Amino acid sequence: MMISTKGRYALRILTDIAEHQGDGYVPLKESADRQEISEKYLESIVSTLVKCDFIEGLRGKGGGYRLSRPAEEIVAYDVLSAMEGTLVPVACLEERAKPCARTAVCQTLPLWNGLNEVVKDYLSRFTVKDLMKQEKDYVE
Repeated sequence: MMISTKGRYALRILTDIAEHQGDGYVPLKESADRQEISEKYLESIVSTLVKCDFIEGLRGKGGGYRLSRPAEEIVAYDVLSAMEGTLVPVACLEERAKPCARTAVCQTLPLWNGLNEVVKDYLSRFTVKDLMKQEKDYVE
């Protein structure tokens, strides 16, 4: 499994917004500059984050983005799933996959189910708040 730049940058921008929003909105240009990510590329990422209700935006003077809920309620697994579409290791485990005729006899299905659970459990342990803390721990 490889997480795309969209997934990785989504977590970075959410963490940046969480750290800098205070009582207001964070301009996208400021986050883009701090994270060294193209503002144009971030526009498509924040569009998805708004649609999925991770952040909300405000246009005009004093505008930008802020988290739509507390950082401790935004789970890494949910963000990555929204950005990547799916994190399952094989197509037959996708939510809307057609039932596989071999499910009952598939010798590798337990392996893929286990891997899927490990990834989901691990990524579900981390919130944006946790990522903020880790960054600060790393710097110190």
